Amino acid sequence: MSQETNSIIKELDKKFDAINQNTNTHLEGLLWAKPITYWDYIQTDALLNLQTQRTTLPDEMVFVMYHQVNELLFKMILWEIKQVCHCEKPETKFFTERLTRISRYFDMLTTSFDIMGDGMEIEQYMKFRNTLTPASGFQSAQYRMIEFSSTDLINLIDYRFRATIDRNTPYSHAFEHLYWQAAGKDHATGKKSYLILEFERKYKDEFLRYMEEYNTINIWQKFKQLPENDQKNSDLVAAMRHYDKTVNITWVMGHLNAARKYIGDGDATGGSDWKKYMHPKYQRRIFFPELWSEDELKSWGEDC
Repeated sequence: MSQETNSIIKELDKKFDAINQNTNTHLEGLLWAKPITYWDYIQTDALLNLQTQRTTLPDEMVFVMYHQVNELLFKMILWEIKQVCHCEKPETKFFTERLTRISRYFDMLTTSFDIMGDGMEIEQYMKFRNTLTPASGFQSAQYRMIEFSSTDLINLIDYRFRATIDRNTPYSHAFEHLYWQAAGKDHATGKKSYLILEFERKYKDEFLRYMEEYNTINIWQKFKQLPENDQKNSDLVAAMRHYDKTVNITWVMGHLNAARKYIGDGDATGGSDWKKYMHPKYQRRIFFPELWSEDELKSWGEDC
């Protein structure tokens, strides 16, 4: 037995002793283990069987797969956010690298709108979209989690109600005034659309837990916990600004423009007032307002 093999076995003994396991048992198990293959590791068969059409129109498959890819990228983004936010004292280099990763994923999402914008026949879309009612991309829970974990809750409150909300406001009350409630809630009567009612039935409890969990450890709060000199690091500030603009202007406008191409001024499948709900100049969603000048804040989304 080589010296290298002996060294590895000693390390395995340490590893398994630490968890009260027998090294020989684990080594013997390797005798019967199958070699790993790409398709087993990636779960290719399962992944490629998750696409289910509701119509016979070919371009619906493009629509389904595109949104599934989006959700996978959202999961990657949340994976990176969690590493930053749950790190007790992230170093500036680590913080910057992770934000750059996150922005890269959103850059990919932004440029991918051509897949829908130019990759489906409008005639086909206008037919199969009716079978999707009342479902809507609005109902992406992961996207809401990205928002909750990126910024202080006040920055996600409908612009009309921010003066009435503060850190002492119960999460359940703040939830009722989140900016996206405008997509399907009449604030005068409190009546909600089926779109939002079903969304809340599925995810509200999880959202409230998420809001509380990230209240003091969201990306902005972690940034503010850095030493003052680190908060002035040009690379980190640039990464924060790029992320903010990419998520809240560039990506949103890519989505909005794709929707305009297909449905013009029509209603979304979920019945939301998508034009005012989505456009950044109406809701003024800004994750890190302190990193923008007064003029930049005033003109947020105006040139879109």
